[in-house]
Amino acid sequence: MERLVQGGIGTRNIRLGIGGRYVYEGIPGWVGGAKRVGTAKKPTATKHAFKLDCEYVKKNNPGGGRRRGRGVGVALKAAIAEPKAPIPTTYDDPMLANYVPVYVMLPLGVVTNDNVLEDREGLEQQLKELHAAGVDGVMVDVWWGIVESKGPQEYDWSAYRDLFQLVQHCKLKLQAIMSFHQCGGNVGDSVSIPIPKWVLEIGVSDPDIFYTNPNGIRNKECLSIGVDNRPLFHGRTAIEMYSDYMKSFRENMEDFLESELMIDVEVGLGPAGEFRYPSYSRNLGWVFPGIGEFQCYDKYLKADFKEAATKAGHPEWDLPDNAGQSNDTPESTEFFRSNGTYTTEKGKFFLTWYSNKLLIHGDEILDEANKAFLGCKLKLAAKVAGIHWWYKTESHAAELTSGYYNLKDRDGYRPIARMLSRHDALFNFTCLEMRNSEQRPDARSGAQELVQQVLSGGWMEKLEVAGENALARYDRAAYNQILLNARPNGVNKKGPPKLRMYGVTYLRLSDELMEKTNFDIFKTFVRKMHAEQDYCPEPEKYNHYMYPMVRSKAKIPVEALLEATKPVKPYTWHRETDMSVGGVSGVLADILAIILCIFKQRRNQD
Repeated sequence: MERLVQGGIGTRNIRLGIGGRYVYEGIPGWVGGAKRVGTAKKPTATKHAFKLDCEYVKKNNPGGGRRRGRGVGVALKAAIAEPKAPIPTTYDDPMLANYVPVYVMLPLGVVTNDNVLEDREGLEQQLKELHAAGVDGVMVDVWWGIVESKGPQEYDWSAYRDLFQLVQHCKLKLQAIMSFHQCGGNVGDSVSIPIPKWVLEIGVSDPDIFYTNPNGIRNKECLSIGVDNRPLFHGRTAIEMYSDYMKSFRENMEDFLESELMIDVEVGLGPAGEFRYPSYSRNLGWVFPGIGEFQCYDKYLKADFKEAATKAGHPEWDLPDNAGQSNDTPESTEFFRSNGTYTTEKGKFFLTWYSNKLLIHGDEILDEANKAFLGCKLKLAAKVAGIHWWYKTESHAAELTSGYYNLKDRDGYRPIARMLSRHDALFNFTCLEMRNSEQRPDARSGAQELVQQVLSGGWMEKLEVAGENALARYDRAAYNQILLNARPNGVNKKGPPKLRMYGVTYLRLSDELMEKTNFDIFKTFVRKMHAEQDYCPEPEKYNHYMYPMVRSKAKIPVEALLEATKPVKPYTWHRETDMSVGGVSGVLADILAIILCIFKQRRNQD
């Protein structure tokens, strides 16, 4: 007797077979049998995982687009086997279908500015402890400012190869971030790693390569969207630099990619690696909960806006000059106050242009990432920031300055999800640990509603959704909130849950995390994320199948992306997780959080 059971969002069909065992159905297009993480071998001159395909180059690189530089060749096509169906796997415990893998971010400076792996012995000990605790893997920033520091297309991956070998030795998986931004100046930044010096030097003669606020202040965290396609960098555009970097990464990490050490590559798309504008920067004086500032006043974006306004029949329109300053409140500005400029035809045109530029930026860079990693068995990912302050106001000012055109009657996140869907990329979202009651009342925060809206939108667009905590937390209340968001409707003891996140990355590995009391709670959290199941080294057993990356789907017109701005009702969330790590929760947790918040405010005033 068999019957089909339809899994929830992000799951496959499962079959209930003889003896009550669950059997997962075959997946079309899956290549070969499962391949385990083995010991990576150093590439040799006689062994090549990739072959040159001239027809592929002609088809995907029309016009013979140049590929320049050391270690960067023409497009490569993976030499992979013909697709064949996977061997069905039988599960003795259907609870494994509720398993959510846990990864831990490594310290920001694990590789130093001198391109050296910091404290290898100490790190190895910590990685072994993470593995013993059941942690599935780690995440690491692969800093552009370190690897390509010596000059254009002079890449040095040696320290990262040492790190990856250590991670592999400790039997952990790896999430690699292509970090095209500066470290330093954002919340939680503990070290300073600028973007490459030779890029900064170009900014001396042309400061408009950097994001610029209305007062002309430059932000050197990352390059402006305005130079994405301008050949200002020794003949290369910004996107060509990012593309060459990713191709060099692939070529130099070929052995680790073959061994399937890496599960995803997160592509940095802005400050802090997040897909946004650098609207709020502590380096430039921003203080929470300031609304931030629009960052489109460099000459390149100014010209782009003027051209767009002229085409729309309004050559007289200029960029906003009434949106206040970084630490203002919405109601203190003409632009964001009730019935302010943002509600006018001119305001709506600007906000649409501003957010669309971000969408196009992300789409073009992810398209290059897809080309770079074709044939690799991993997923691409992009991180969207959790701008939760001022969410419960009409204008959502802090979201708007960041590039998220999100209002009560306009969804600013589902168009991002729809864009990511063409690249089959993970939608990674932050602030999973936050509860509204923990925030300052004057910040008008809606962290819980924001997470619910964004994750729901991702699932509705048929994406795999992942997430992180925004701030370092070691308390049970934070872990319980993450657990709730990871499985909003709880576990399903008979198979896949209705809703389940693809994975959660914990911020971050530190001596404080490894203190006995904190680490004991963390180990319980990992166990609960795994739905009380033992660590599972075979991702396909909890329905995480890895396929060789194929070419991104056809480009989605902006008009089609904007159809996703129509608000939809989010999925329902349980009030509390059914996999609590213990401690107070629910109403009592809210009361305690309010008391703690008031205490902190009074202490700051004193």
